[in-house]
Amino acid sequence: MSDHDTDKVNVLKLTLHGRLVGYLAGFQDGRNILTFAEEFKSDADRPTFSLITHPGFPRAEKLMAEPWSRSQKLHPTLSNLLPEGSLRELIAQGLKVHVDSEFQIFSYLGRDLPGALVAEPMDPEEIPAKLLSAYGKAKAVKFEMGTPENKFSLAGIQMKFSMKKQDGRYNLSKGDALGDWIVKTPSTKHKDVPVNEFSAMSLAAMVGVVVPEIKLVDIDKLDNLPPINLPNEKLAFAIKRFDRHNDRRIHMEDFAQVLVKYPHEKYKSASYEQIAYILYNYSGDGLADTQQLARRLLVNILLANGDAHIKNWSLLYSDQVTPRLSPAYDIVTTSVYIENERQYALNLGKTKEWYAVTYENFEAWAKRAGVPWRAIKPHLDDVMEKARSLWPGEIRDLPMNDGHKMKLQTHWASLQKDFRIHV
Repeated sequence: MSDHDTDKVNVLKLTLHGRLVGYLAGFQDGRNILTFAEEFKSDADRPTFSLITHPGFPRAEKLMAEPWSRSQKLHPTLSNLLPEGSLRELIAQGLKVHVDSEFQIFSYLGRDLPGALVAEPMDPEEIPAKLLSAYGKAKAVKFEMGTPENKFSLAGIQMKFSMKKQDGRYNLSKGDALGDWIVKTPSTKHKDVPVNEFSAMSLAAMVGVVVPEIKLVDIDKLDNLPPINLPNEKLAFAIKRFDRHNDRRIHMEDFAQVLVKYPHEKYKSASYEQIAYILYNYSGDGLADTQQLARRLLVNILLANGDAHIKNWSLLYSDQVTPRLSPAYDIVTTSVYIENERQYALNLGKTKEWYAVTYENFEAWAKRAGVPWRAIKPHLDDVMEKARSLWPGEIRDLPMNDGHKMKLQTHWASLQKDFRIHV
């Protein structure tokens, strides 16, 4: 058999909490195949790789019975672990691969992915013969993945990095060092994004939204950043990673993974009713998580955040098996950057309009998701009571710039009576 007739393949071993999940094969022609290990499929007590593989989820066994095959892009469960936008471009440029060469990017990031999944390159002799024979005319080859050096520059809308905090400084995580903070640098396109996000997240926390620890960090305390273009702003936004605890990985997945959608489908392929239905029926505490979801949905409307798409909601598996709604992240007042923005990201009770939504839409949302309205409304009432009493005073002391504060206050006054906030 000549090399001309043979598909060359690299193989990654995928593990979760030290347990073998399976193997991801990347072929030279761009195909990739995820094959689950027999020991993982047959273990009723296996850690949860994705909600769709949870033993209690419909069709989980059938889904895992056959390999998951894709071309160029990875299966959405893996593809959504990769960064989007400028950061992906930065990594692809450093690796000298196409921005859509997801297997190569995944291989490079495999030791510090979101959640607890670890992907490690395998030497050809380590690959089980039975697995290799299933690939047909395939020859396993040694990985030749280069390590990108910080010798490139890229203009970024906003970059975010996994960093390790130590002695008051933040270091770009490398090798086996797990990042414990996500740090977002200022945007070259939009003004004062870090202080906007810090302020919006702080306001959300005041009304009962569960948020991780957040900080504003001086840019000069960030070490080993690549030479990205930065505006003349002094602060970055830092949020504690809730999928890391004392160098321990905690598994998580966003709702694009749960719903098996690619990142480009994050605005059009689902509704808030679907998210509520999944939480209510499959979470370890379905009612509490759906009540928290309702709070966040209302807060996103109050804070004029139009970007709460399916990737900005996640499940967290703190006990390695049971899904729970993760803490909130990526709450930003987006309307100050998008002229005439009037809609939130997904459908809620037959509307997406900030200035049309009322309690009736939330009641319709709860009904469609099968969640008791009587268990939801008190949480919305509590958000409104706290927002009306706290936000008009507290916003004055938050670092959001004055122009953005004025636009947000105008937004509050423009909402329907149910949700209006007077300053």
